[in-house]
Amino acid sequence: MASLKKGLAMGAARQLAPKVTQIAPGLTQSFVREALHRALVGIGPLPPAADAARAQLEEQHGDVDKAIRELIENHVAYAGVEGLATNLGGLVTAALVAPASITGLALIQCRLVAGIAHLRGYDLDDPRVRNAILVCILGEETVRTMVKRNQLPAPPMAIATAPQHDPTLDRTVSTVLAGELVGRVIGKRLATTVGKRVPLVGGAVGAVADGWSTYKVGRYAGREFRLLALR
Repeated sequence: MASLKKGLAMGAARQLAPKVTQIAPGLTQSFVREALHRALVGIGPLPPAADAARAQLEEQHGDVDKAIRELIENHVAYAGVEGLATNLGGLVTAALVAPASITGLALIQCRLVAGIAHLRGYDLDDPRVRNAILVCILGEETVRTMVKRNQLPAPPMAIATAPQHDPTLDRTVSTVLAGELVGRVIGKRLATTVGKRVPLVGGAVGAVADGWSTYKVGRYAGREFRLLALR
């Protein structure tokens, strides 16, 4: 029964995904780059990723690893709040809130990974580093599979430190990440929400799902962006 419900949910997700791009035409590769830009320059009450990272480093008395752990904890909390707020409507409003949920999650995770990269000595203005940040958000399993299938040239660390920037990689990374985020926010979350059919439960599930996803992305980024120089 559980597998049948999950199958039905994934079918619903596949039907909803195209509707999301109709509701919000910006949900293409361009929104991924915009999310990264906003993460780097700051938006609303959130300061730029590098500023937030430096503040954590100062708070942790120059201990980079502790500062990274704090960044991860903070962004997991942000993602949890975002996941809860955009899932309280349950399945009925999923198609309407999905665009906000996708862009919110992208912004939070971009900001986290950029902060980690900054603390490890990487130049956030470098297009190679920016691509590596976005690749990190795909997650370790997805990256490993894509590299194996020659859909990506290398893992994030190798992309960030490549001899030169490959402009063709910009579009590839952005397009793949846009699709991955749509799949996470609509597909995986609805697979659980459909089984529950309870709006408040859907919100709780969204909070946990986005928080856990952000935690894994942060840990992966911490392993990939190895220290280049002391800051």
